[in-house]
Amino acid sequence: MLAIVLAIWSKQVLLSLFAGIWMGFTLLSGFNPLLGFAAGLDGVIDVFGDADDARVLVFTLLIGSLIATIERSGGVRGFVHFLESRRWVHTGRRAQLLAWSTGIVIFIESNITLLVAGAVSRPLFDRYRVSREKLAYLIDATSAPVCVMIPLNAWGAVIIGIVSTAGVENPLDTFISSIPYNLYAIASIVLSLVVIWKDINLGPMKAAEERTQGGDLLWPGALPLVETAAEGGPGESVDHVPSGWLMLLPIMVMVAMMPIGLYITGDGSLIEGSGSRAILWAITAAILTIWTMLLVKGGTSVHNLMAVFMKGAGNLLPIATILLLALALGDVAKLLGTGTYVAGVASATVPVFLLAPLIFLVSSFIAFSVGSSWGTFAIMIPIAIPIATTLGLPIPLLLGAAISGAVFGDHASPISDTTVVASMASATDHIDHVRTQLPYALVAAGFATVGFLILGLIG
Repeated sequence: MLAIVLAIWSKQVLLSLFAGIWMGFTLLSGFNPLLGFAAGLDGVIDVFGDADDARVLVFTLLIGSLIATIERSGGVRGFVHFLESRRWVHTGRRAQLLAWSTGIVIFIESNITLLVAGAVSRPLFDRYRVSREKLAYLIDATSAPVCVMIPLNAWGAVIIGIVSTAGVENPLDTFISSIPYNLYAIASIVLSLVVIWKDINLGPMKAAEERTQGGDLLWPGALPLVETAAEGGPGESVDHVPSGWLMLLPIMVMVAMMPIGLYITGDGSLIEGSGSRAILWAITAAILTIWTMLLVKGGTSVHNLMAVFMKGAGNLLPIATILLLALALGDVAKLLGTGTYVAGVASATVPVFLLAPLIFLVSSFIAFSVGSSWGTFAIMIPIAIPIATTLGLPIPLLLGAAISGAVFGDHASPISDTTVVASMASATDHIDHVRTQLPYALVAAGFATVGFLILGLIG
């Protein structure tokens, strides 16, 4: 709660996250704030002791390098020109559909989805005067909600792994069976499409759209997380448009490498593969692809590519730092056992038909508080599955409720890494993104809550 309140009040996400870590370790240190501060520093460093977490941090930096290289090559400009020259994207509504469909198609990892969709769509949103807040909402509403329903990516690998530790005999089948019960993810995806179709602007989003139609991309005093990157390389003539393949081919290689990486790391089994390793290999293969294309094309050097590589990684260093602190905050929340305690008390004191909506809401609260859906998976799935088996309830239903709540809480939280990356990819103020997105997230969550209540009543 301290991290949430400070993030909203101060707009300083890093300091707010560390304040939450400090408070957690202070509680664990007998309410000694000095010991809590020292333990908090150690807790942040301990994140690197987990190989999977370390790989997540590394590929976060590599994502920045890939996006910077693609933008510098002119690949984004070439792809945008390709779409416009064929009249595929020539209105604001079609620009929104491009952002939405990009989130659907690129399902390997949520941050990659956000950054690619933002890089491709942002110039079109600016050109057709659709607000950057709307862009941030659309890509955020289709990144994690899509990724969480795909078995063969990092999200699926994490969930299947946690389900297997809960004693389920066939975790893959159980995960697949839970997909129709992932009501928030489904509601978020469908609602965002309806928003585009009907041009629905709720609350702060309406004001943002009116401001953009008036010619102002941002509110006065707004602090976008990044400056809009130049998409063309130096020395390019106005008449020369780079090939869109400079963007498309690296992304295609990345998507193709993900299942290959899972197959290799799983010794022939996609399900048993390491999601973090597979994603690290996929992003590395994409970078090598774009480097090879540019070197063969000529006009650049390894020295220049390395400079862009380091600059791109540096652009995502704040995001990697936020992710580092979010992982540490999830660790201290796990040590405190707050999530387990809250869920355990709730399951013992409520009617059976309310368990699915309750698990959804508790999972939402935990994810909102810690800003991590993956951390919430680790807390809630091992609780939801035993409740289902003990009370004879459908395991996929309660698993879907736990996953849905984790995605909603993460979607709505101002300290979530995916929320921050969505703001960065859209080059908009982070708190403005949170404010404009929240009404839509609450509507989708309302549909999900009612759905889980109905499913609980009909058994």
